[in-house]
Amino acid sequence: MNKNRTIKVDYLARVEGEGALHVRIKNNKVTEVKLKIFEPPRFFEAFLRGRHFTEAPDITARICGICPVAYQMSSVHAMETACGVTVDGPLRALRRLIYCGEWIESHVLHVFAHRAPDFLGYPSALEMAKKHGDLVRQALQLKKVGNEIVTVLGGREIHPINVRVGGFYKVPSKSDLRPLVEKLKWSRDAAIESVRAVGKLEFPDFEQDYEFVALRHPNEYPFNEGRLVSNKGLDIAVREFDDHFVEEHVPYSSALHSTRKARGNYFVGPQARYSLNFSKLAPVAQQTAREAGLGPVCRNPFQSIVVRAVETLQACDEALRIIEQYEPPDAPSVQVHPQAGVGYGCTEAPRGILYHRYRLDDRGMIINAKIVPPTAQNQKTIENDLRHFIPDRLSLSDEKLKWQCEQAIRNYDPCISCSAHFLKLDIQRE
Repeated sequence: MNKNRTIKVDYLARVEGEGALHVRIKNNKVTEVKLKIFEPPRFFEAFLRGRHFTEAPDITARICGICPVAYQMSSVHAMETACGVTVDGPLRALRRLIYCGEWIESHVLHVFAHRAPDFLGYPSALEMAKKHGDLVRQALQLKKVGNEIVTVLGGREIHPINVRVGGFYKVPSKSDLRPLVEKLKWSRDAAIESVRAVGKLEFPDFEQDYEFVALRHPNEYPFNEGRLVSNKGLDIAVREFDDHFVEEHVPYSSALHSTRKARGNYFVGPQARYSLNFSKLAPVAQQTAREAGLGPVCRNPFQSIVVRAVETLQACDEALRIIEQYEPPDAPSVQVHPQAGVGYGCTEAPRGILYHRYRLDDRGMIINAKIVPPTAQNQKTIENDLRHFIPDRLSLSDEKLKWQCEQAIRNYDPCISCSAHFLKLDIQRE
């Protein structure tokens, strides 16, 4: 076997967006790993400048077709913080409900369409369906329930249009939500089966000493609110994000890399949420996770497929609880009057924390915006994990090694299009 090799994955399959992987091996040592993001930057922060603060939810929703709710929720929380408004009661519960819908549809898509074919030895979900038709049909039905929740609350299932600063343009009646009850009862049972099914998969022995970063709320599993914490001492308010994290450019990527100042890479997403908030999971989710072989902390990224299935169960259980307890609010939104200031928002997208910061003038016009998506925060961790993953597999052929590296990247469910939303442009003229 040649001691000097270059491994290239020109196009990563079964991830959102377009990216590539470059690995250089010299004298049987991994000397270079680059996760290349070559999608053009999308300039959403620039699009937001000069727009009214009420436009942010609809504009940011277009950043991603898979997790538009996350972008809307982070933007509305940031605007409400800037304007000194708090949304609570039934409106807060409805925000958690629409987030449940997004988690269900996103997690199920990843578990059964993107990742399960790898473990079961199929090149795609279509091929997998030929022998596992019942499993795929159940997954599609489960995903459909998540889509329906987003449709009922958001007005449509992709790029919802009913979310606004202060609440919603229209809130559902109890009768609007009632048809979801039986579907969610079925979904909760289906999610339990899903956890058990993926828990039986065979996982490589690969654990890393991550710094997990996620929201933590004192009373609930995190969606919209909480403090930013880590397993290595971080415990800050959302407004302190920029004091502890920094984005930097790398020459081979059109996406910024986010690191924790003076510490380096960190890990956001389902594993971080789960490992930092296990005690906040519903009892049925905790029990099912343990039955599937998970402990309170999960450090193996290959087991993230199980964690996502557990979070799907959590979302089904919480959605059902919210609907059963729901009483319509007096108004679909609270009044929000613009004022000059800076607003901060951070919510838990399916792939991890999504941070927004906006500066407003006294008319409510956006002066500047900053958006830090989950994949940009995980890119250095993905590269670092590959540096540790590849050495034990150097005896594989280039083709098999490429395939295993690509599978490893899919563990993190990277949303490449989201990560390439911004590129700082510095023009010097003489």
